[in-house]
Amino acid sequence: MTETTDPKARLIEAALMHVPFDGWSEASFRAAAADAGMTPAEARALCPRGAVDLALAFHAQGDAAMVEKLRATDLTALRYSDRVAFAIRTRLELVEHDKEAVRRGVTLFALPIHAADGARALWQTADAIWTALGDTSDDLNWYTKRATLSGVYSATVLYWLGDQSMDHAATWAFLDRRIDDVMRIERAKKAVRENRLLKPLMAGPEWLASRIRAPSSAAPADLPGRWRG
Repeated sequence: MTETTDPKARLIEAALMHVPFDGWSEASFRAAAADAGMTPAEARALCPRGAVDLALAFHAQGDAAMVEKLRATDLTALRYSDRVAFAIRTRLELVEHDKEAVRRGVTLFALPIHAADGARALWQTADAIWTALGDTSDDLNWYTKRATLSGVYSATVLYWLGDQSMDHAATWAFLDRRIDDVMRIERAKKAVRENRLLKPLMAGPEWLASRIRAPSSAAPADLPGRWRG
């Protein structure tokens, strides 16, 4: 096990030895605590709900690693839609060696009792991608972009989990098709906004979204509000 000074990271790393066999379960949580040299009370202080919180921490760790790589990569030569595809591909490639843990997480958050946690984690991934790519939208686009990307990401994860193709080539082709679908929707939205007769239809929803949107992390760059090809 790799040495780390972060106790939660140490607990996650220990859990990944057990999750493929026992899932994100209480048994895995207890075994991880023992392997990480923690008492049950110490582990529970880090993850009050046990394995559920640990699975969420594993997911958040993947998001953080993705953001770090995106910020260290020059994406300026890529079309904006290709940057989004690169971000999703990066997110999955970073957990390739823990694919079974991801599968077990999907199973866990498919349970009705944990569905809200899973949806929140998915939204946070989409938000992390858009923020890392410099999204500055503060209107209806803020919601639609994250909701749309959540759908693209979740569908791609499910496809990736079952993909047996060489280097996951089939998954990346699937991802490209999903983003092409999104681009068609965005072009339709753009046409509505630019049509003087239809544009008023968007005014109400966008005004409402600007009033109820919760604050998010500041974006580092001024980039377009909509996906661009």
